[in-house]
Amino acid sequence: MSEQNEHRSSGISRRSFLRYTALGSGAAFLAACAPTAAPTTDTGADSGAAAPGDAPAAETGGPQYGGTMVWMGHQEVAGLGVPDISPTVQAVMIRNIMNPLLHYNEYAEIEMILADSYEVSEDGLTYTFNLHEGVLFHDGSPFTSADVKYSYDFYRNPDNAQPNASLYLGIGSIDTPDDLTVVVNMDSVNAASLANWAQQPIVHSGKHAEVGEDVFRTEPIGTGAYKVREWRAAEFTELEAFEDHFRGRPYIDVIRQDVVPEPSVRMIGMQTGEADAPTWPLLVEDALLLEADPGYTTFRTLGTSCKHIPLNITAPTLAEKEVRQAMMYALDRQRIIDDLWNGAGVIAQTNLTPSNTFYHNPNTKQYEFDPAMAAEMLDAAGWALGDDGVRAKDGVRLSFECTTITGDQARRPIAELAQQMLAEVGVEMLLAEAPISAILEALRNNTMDASLFNWTYGSVPEPDPYATLHPDGGNNFTGIDDPTMSDLIERGTQVVDPNGRKEIYDQIQELFVDIVPILFLQFDQNITPINSRIQGIPADPVLNDQVFFQAHRYWIMEA
Repeated sequence: MSEQNEHRSSGISRRSFLRYTALGSGAAFLAACAPTAAPTTDTGADSGAAAPGDAPAAETGGPQYGGTMVWMGHQEVAGLGVPDISPTVQAVMIRNIMNPLLHYNEYAEIEMILADSYEVSEDGLTYTFNLHEGVLFHDGSPFTSADVKYSYDFYRNPDNAQPNASLYLGIGSIDTPDDLTVVVNMDSVNAASLANWAQQPIVHSGKHAEVGEDVFRTEPIGTGAYKVREWRAAEFTELEAFEDHFRGRPYIDVIRQDVVPEPSVRMIGMQTGEADAPTWPLLVEDALLLEADPGYTTFRTLGTSCKHIPLNITAPTLAEKEVRQAMMYALDRQRIIDDLWNGAGVIAQTNLTPSNTFYHNPNTKQYEFDPAMAAEMLDAAGWALGDDGVRAKDGVRLSFECTTITGDQARRPIAELAQQMLAEVGVEMLLAEAPISAILEALRNNTMDASLFNWTYGSVPEPDPYATLHPDGGNNFTGIDDPTMSDLIERGTQVVDPNGRKEIYDQIQELFVDIVPILFLQFDQNITPINSRIQGIPADPVLNDQVFFQAHRYWIMEA
């Protein structure tokens, strides 16, 4: 979600720095593709949150059972199914309800969950998973290999039109020789397999087949540490502890995430103790205040998602590369970071976050703030400035609409400032608002000009941007269909050697900054405060969201 701009304001500890540096070795990918078994990593009455006061950040006792942990998100939780997992406020709920075979944890390290171990054949075409024994779904039925096969077959089937279908690329067939063994046979090598399909949640096959996807995403049954107690999309989502969870009954009885669009209200919730943590960042100045308060445990993480304006490049006014490049020159991105994000970010130079130290390419074309250059490019492209201050070409005004998320008071000012900057060079960006679910649907169908939010176009540690930059990607918000880009993306997953992959992803980033399918603004620095009564929080995590995926490990230390 976020990042920062210089060492003065980054607040990165030495331990975090070493972890970022370690990601650059490519060791994670070599380990993922080697034919070796991965080790297994193990991991009452409701009570409201307590005001922080002077509680120490360090743990003051052993784990305790009971209580309610309250989180706050910035937008509605539109669904609780596998296809809803991309937005952060939905992911933090879904990942506690349903489990994958494995995942990359808060340190970007592979951690076994439903799988005890895995093995990859030397040719990279066979993945064998040995499943954890004795796992139950929330309805008491046993989890078996049949549930894995069902989940993967359903979500990768193009007939089911799932937005995450592209994550399963390369899978040919799935065998289940017994209840605790899954063999995934690949038609082609996909070096992103463990980061993509192996991290997707497994659904209850019987329930899902009975009710269908549309119903299941409103009443999911998983193997997670928590099960759904109540869900009101625009108000709150409440989960309760699953007594028979295979890793042990979670310590905290209830997790509740409230929908609180206004950053100021989220801050009040933190200060009064009505909430324990924001799942979406507070305003930076507010987060800094809580960081200095001993009543909170605070950590900083470099963001993996780019704050950006996705552009529908199939729309007539946005179809020309020169127009999109000119808009990049027209945007003073450092001013946006300094004035509207309190300096807590770095200018985005490619689709990949700089925290992916191995794959990020720092040598791509740079778009320095240069409105004169922007005007010159638009003139050369035939977009003449009109009497109304808006450029036009062949009777078409250079105007488009950017739809921001309803109630998003943190990012709306960015859209407003960008609107002013673009107007200075004769580009009219109109502003509108809509719920995130409507925005994502419209962008996927290329029926909306533009929006403004954070999203990943390749992440940490996996750089694969298929879902967003390939024409068959489920989140191809821009309508990009560039043959060279598509070929590079396809080749990138077929190469196992990290150094060979890096050459390809360097080229992808170079092409990305030339095509400009999005106006790439910044990578934020997340500053996440958690009420110190919540114990068991990991120290110096690399990835922010993953901290919230581990709710079964935390407990409440009451005063």
